[in-house]
This record gives sequence, structure tokens and C-alpha cells, in this order.
Amino acid sequence: MKIVSYNVNGVRAALNKGLLNWLQAVKPDVVCLQEIKAMKEQLDLTLFEAAGFPYHYWFSAQKKGYSGVAILSKIKPDFIQVGTGIDYMDFEGRNIRCDFGNLSVMSMYLPSGTNLARLEHKLTYMADFQKYTEELRKNHPNLVVVGDFNICHKAIDIHNPVGLKNVSGFLPVEREWIGNFINSGFIDSFRHFNKEADNYTWWSYRANARANNKGWRLDYGMVAEPLRDQLKRSVILKDAKHSDHCPILLEIEN
Repeated sequence: MKIVSYNVNGVRAALNKGLLNWLQAVKPDVVCLQEIKAMKEQLDLTLFEAAGFPYHYWFSAQKKGYSGVAILSKIKPDFIQVGTGIDYMDFEGRNIRCDFGNLSVMSMYLPSGTNLARLEHKLTYMADFQKYTEELRKNHPNLVVVGDFNICHKAIDIHNPVGLKNVSGFLPVEREWIGNFINSGFIDSFRHFNKEADNYTWWSYRANARANNKGWRLDYGMVAEPLRDQLKRSVILKDAKHSDHCPILLEIEN
């Protein structure tokens, strides 16, 4: 199974930049989107079906033009879980999951900590989300969580680790959490295959950051440990430019 995860920073804007043509060229089986910034009824869903994704599931934030996640699939899932059942997470449309046989794939958009109040919200989310996944894996051990975690794990994952050490997304408490999340039974699939520096998935629109590769690795394919031997590939598709993020792709033998 080929899975693409992409924070599109507005699915309607990404569609206008050729997102569907790009997806048809890449040929994923499952596409996990984050930050769709649209309600389902604002989209022409036949476009996705015509592009080869007859199954599509959307979970928007209650606030218009904000957050939201989706899963597009060529394969009919056996089960779809919209949200987590945790009210404050679901209010912002941050989690959707599809089960394909014994494989469970979640598109997740973790909050950013743009100010003190949002940082506290993010820290609460992180703690509750880890508990949620621990419970989920009791019945769904083959869990894949892909999406925008809004955290750089290690110094290798950010272009200026010293200068940005006090900025949300690279705070010690956030880095510690993502390390604990991995240690709870996940594989950072990209780092499983690639230990090299200068691999990022998000760049500011300011100061020509993308052209100069002054980026952050915020997007992850977290794969539960039982799938280790089935994990075949995980890459960053940096040449795709429909957003301030770029997509990631992972392949699992299923």
C-alpha cells in the first residue's frame, strides 16, 4: 500500500495549483490530507472521484476556513472513524481514520503553539492523543499515524536548531513528547531509512526560505512497531509545491 500524507494549507488552493494531476502521477492508494480549510459541501467531490479516488472521507473544523483533515482512497475501507471522541480535538477537525483489513491509517493534524494559550492547548492535545493511541493499538496494533505533527524531533530536523530552540515546534517539551510518542511503540518511518540532514517538509513563505532550504521537518509517517518488517519505503517529496508543506510518502507491504 502506497500512502501519501500532505498538509495542503487549503485544499481548494492546492486544487488550483494542480494537486489532482500530481496525485494521478504519483499513484498512491491512500491520501491523507491535513489543513483542508474547507467544508465538504464547498468542494466538487466528483473531481476526486474522476482522479481515481472513489472513496473520500472529510472531517472539517466547525470554524470555517480552518484546520480539517481528509482521507482519499482507491480502496474501500472496512471502517471509518471520524474524530477521536475527545470534544476539543474534534471541534477543530484533527483526526480521521480508515481501516483496511488489519491495517489502520490515520490522518492527523496536531495543533501549533503560536501563542501561550495555544501552546497549552497543544500540550494538552499531545498528552491526550498519546493516551488515545495507546488504547487504540490494543485493538488496532497495525496503526499508521501520518500527518503534520507541528514538531521537529531532533536538531537534524530543523535548519537552525540553536536560533530556534525557544520557538514552538522545537521546544524541549515538544521534542521530549514526540520522542516519548515514538518510544511508546512507533517508528519514525523517514528516519528508519534516511539519517541525512537538510530534509524538511515545511518552509516559511518569508525570506525565500524554500529556495534556500531553510526548513522544518514537521510531517511524519509514524508506523506502529508490528509493521516494522512490512515497511518498505518512506520519502519526502520535496518537489511538490501546492502548499508551504510538501508531501511525504510511505509504502507498506500489506
